[in-house]
Amino acid sequence: MSPEFVYETRMQVRDYECDIEGIVNNANYLHYAEHTRHLFLKERGLSFAEMHRKGVDAVVARMNLQFKTPLQCDDEFISKIAVEKEGIKIVFHQYFYRVSDNALCFRGRIELVCLINGKLGVSEEYEHAILGV
Repeated sequence: MSPEFVYETRMQVRDYECDIEGIVNNANYLHYAEHTRHLFLKERGLSFAEMHRKGVDAVVARMNLQFKTPLQCDDEFISKIAVEKEGIKIVFHQYFYRVSDNALCFRGRIELVCLINGKLGVSEEYEHAILGV
C-alpha cells in the first residue's frame, strides 16, 4: 500500500555530494531529508528557527534508513513525505524517487520528538502544522 504523501519537492544532486564511486554519499541523503522536512514546515507556516527561539525544538530521536537505488551526479529526484503520530513521536516517512525513471532511491522512517525548554513535551504548534490537529 502506498503512503499518503502530504508534501513533495524536487531536488538535484550536485557533484560535490558524490563519493569516489560516483554515487551520492550516504550522509547527503540525511541532508536531503532534513531540508525536505524544513521546507514542509515552512510551507505550513512554521519556522524551525522561530520555534527554536521560542524554546521549542523538534529533534530526531530515531532513524531507519534504506538505500535502494543510488543517486548520481546531476540526477533529479522528488523527495516525498508522509507523516503520522505515534504516541509522543511525530513520524516522517520519507521517499526519494529519481525523476528519469521513477526508481525508488531512498526510504526513511524518521522519528521526531519535541523538547520544550529542554524537556520532552508536546508542541501544539508543531502538531497543528504537521498533522493539522
